[in-house]
Amino acid sequence: MTTEMSEPAAGGIPTVEEMVRANQANWDARTPVHVASAFYGLDGTKTADDWFAPFEWDDLGSLEGRDVLHLQCHLGTETAAFADRGAAHTVGLDISAAAVAEARRLAREGGRDMEFVRSDVHRAVEALGDRRFDVIYTGKGALCYLPDLTAWASVVSALLRPGGTFYLVEFHPLLDSFGPAPDPGRQQLLLHHDYLSGRGPLRSDTPGTYTDGPPVEGATVSYEWRHGIGEVVSAVVAAGLSVEVLRETELLPWKRFDTMVPSDNGWWRLPPSQPIVPMLYALRAVKKS
Repeated sequence: MTTEMSEPAAGGIPTVEEMVRANQANWDARTPVHVASAFYGLDGTKTADDWFAPFEWDDLGSLEGRDVLHLQCHLGTETAAFADRGAAHTVGLDISAAAVAEARRLAREGGRDMEFVRSDVHRAVEALGDRRFDVIYTGKGALCYLPDLTAWASVVSALLRPGGTFYLVEFHPLLDSFGPAPDPGRQQLLLHHDYLSGRGPLRSDTPGTYTDGPPVEGATVSYEWRHGIGEVVSAVVAAGLSVEVLRETELLPWKRFDTMVPSDNGWWRLPPSQPIVPMLYALRAVKKS
């Protein structure tokens, strides 16, 4: 269940730092559930490429010989695709120590030469030292855990080499605003949550995650911040990056709503009886020389 921050837990509204720590603990607790889930397909039923739309590789271009950084990489299921496509060096960074440990294990068992670093994304420059990258990738459920996009975009810019590419593929804020209608037979979606920021983060306390599997044990509280596309683009541009591509798509890599139907590429979309609305967006930007 998700509730507005106007209904905080007993003891008052937590600080941003406390909310970030709660998210870290929640992702540590989620990790064993996700590792065991069919959703992630770590038993070999899914490949790294299954997590990408074809347009992502068109937008990114060749990764051969390039240094790639994946911010907020979780288990490294997507990160592995960069190594498979010839990146010179692939680094994944995530706030969860449990997720990083699993990502390292999976890379080792898969025979992939990848590095994983545990760090809050806001401290990524400190964690990575003087290393800089040709490509930085992030998204698909990452930005909602960031309270300050201006600070985040500055970190991205600092970690890119001049001329380097930043690529974000993220759930559309309109998607995050939707909820199913009370009557499932109507097969409609209604606006349930804010599209724009301004009223603070949403607090969730639930043992369930977006995957199948057993309930989360222990740290079940998390916080999410809303970020409209205008806020994202403005933060990226203010950090000195030049936006080259901004695309929206009606496709999702998994079945978010019960009424969704398979698309031609195996991803999911709303049925033809419903309006075509954006579910995912992608942004490619380049750091000015």
